[in-house]
Amino acid sequence: MEEAYVRTPLGMALISGDENGLKAIKVLDTAPSPTLSIPSGLQEAADQLQQYFEGTRKTFDLRLDPDGTEFQHQVWKALLNIPYGKTISYLELSKTLGDVKAIRAVAAANGKNPLWIVIPCHRVIGSDGSLTGYAGGLHRKKWLLNHECPDKQQSLFEL
Repeated sequence: MEEAYVRTPLGMALISGDENGLKAIKVLDTAPSPTLSIPSGLQEAADQLQQYFEGTRKTFDLRLDPDGTEFQHQVWKALLNIPYGKTISYLELSKTLGDVKAIRAVAAANGKNPLWIVIPCHRVIGSDGSLTGYAGGLHRKKWLLNHECPDKQQSLFEL
């Protein structure tokens, strides 16, 4: 398993994976310095994350190999279908998966997503539009949704 630490606007991210694909991308509150020489197997993921944060990438094209149950994989696959700049509710996600009553299990699987940003669990919100549950912290979820918002709010005042 190879690992690399890369700096992002939301904190240090740990990227890990092997020849089968990416296992995890996690944002950390505290971490060592960025990796000076990123392993070749992780370089594309680091590059695509940087492009995402620069605003030049809206979809990822990476080989994914996260560890999880069959149900978690179903949920994560459904998350990949949420377009950049859009959100859906946990209820809508449950309906997409064919079982409205599975909303709590869907939310739990969403929370176990090991591939931060690449599998866009931040695009799932409460039915009332509220920002609910995000393993990386609600402040990061809010930042990501604002980053992806097609209609950025302009300030009337200079900061």
